[in-house]
Amino acid sequence: MDIGTREEVGPKPVSGTVQPKKLLLRALAGERTERPPVWLMRQAGRYLPEYHRVREAAGGMVGLCNSPEHAVEVTLQPIRRFPLDAAILFADLPQVAAALGQTLDYRAGEGPVLTPPVRSAADMAGFLSASRLHEELAPIYETVRRLTRALPAEVTLIGYAGAPWTIATYMVEGRGGAPSEHSVVKQWALSDPDGFQPLIDLLTTAVTQFLDRQIEAGAEAVQLFDTWAGILPAHLFERWCTEPAAAIIAALKDKHPEVPVIAFPRGAGLGYDGFAEATGADCIGLDTTVPLEWAAQRLQRDLGRCVQGNLDPQLLAAGGPTLQAETDRILRALSGGPFVFNLGHGIVKTTPPEHVAALVEQVRAWTTPAPPD
Repeated sequence: MDIGTREEVGPKPVSGTVQPKKLLLRALAGERTERPPVWLMRQAGRYLPEYHRVREAAGGMVGLCNSPEHAVEVTLQPIRRFPLDAAILFADLPQVAAALGQTLDYRAGEGPVLTPPVRSAADMAGFLSASRLHEELAPIYETVRRLTRALPAEVTLIGYAGAPWTIATYMVEGRGGAPSEHSVVKQWALSDPDGFQPLIDLLTTAVTQFLDRQIEAGAEAVQLFDTWAGILPAHLFERWCTEPAAAIIAALKDKHPEVPVIAFPRGAGLGYDGFAEATGADCIGLDTTVPLEWAAQRLQRDLGRCVQGNLDPQLLAAGGPTLQAETDRILRALSGGPFVFNLGHGIVKTTPPEHVAALVEQVRAWTTPAPPD
């Protein structure tokens, strides 16, 4: 397999011509589009056999994420297979933690492991620093730059970062990706919130700068993933999920007002309402538990926001008539407003690629009904 030699996968804009705005960017700007744009979280990954070949060639996950040549290749793989409307940068959420001073490794059966774990203010002072942040993350910025040249003209490039609270759970627990009660991080955060706050503050600054650099390198939209937002009690959800997201988005909008931000507070439950209103995110990612009727009324109609989601990844893995029926239900419920079709979390590794092909075909065949008179 030729890695990094197939960057040109679609037509490029002709110099001097005005290009139509991409479908995803129109939806993120609040437009009700003729059909919903579609992309899938973790669309580049373990369910694709060609991904495994590149990961092996890169020497594992750390090598894959830190090699622009290989990271570009796996970002492009689903774009070659499926007519998706966006590509999301291939990187991994704990890379910000590693750039701040922890050592990142991947162990079979455990996923990412960060050492030493951060358990106190003394640990923060002892080995965390933002002084080398951009030097350590430079390969990611280079991946973004290469992707801007490699993607088809109609495909939007999405950059991303983990949200401060979610990155903090990795840094404190020392691991991620495996079932966890998050007992260590919750005991510190809940028992000593003022002592925990500096870690959130450090990460808020780092994530803001990380996303800013991705935009400068060519990302056309960015997504903020708060995977573990749902494990916090309400008052701390506001403090450590909503407030940092609002600060990050405000800083990005001040510098890049034209670049849309998608925010995904997975598991937020009732907190979705206040989060959507307070953060100023252009689009709210919906997990699988969010009622569609509520999202259509509150987020799309009342707040005028784009929504993204929220097919259950296990249904995509299962396929068949149930997948078709649920996809249709989501399309009918959310196509009345600005909407991006996606999953309620990332693709699972057991998903047959032909199920993804069928899903994308179904979404692309949808025609948004005309609005009522």
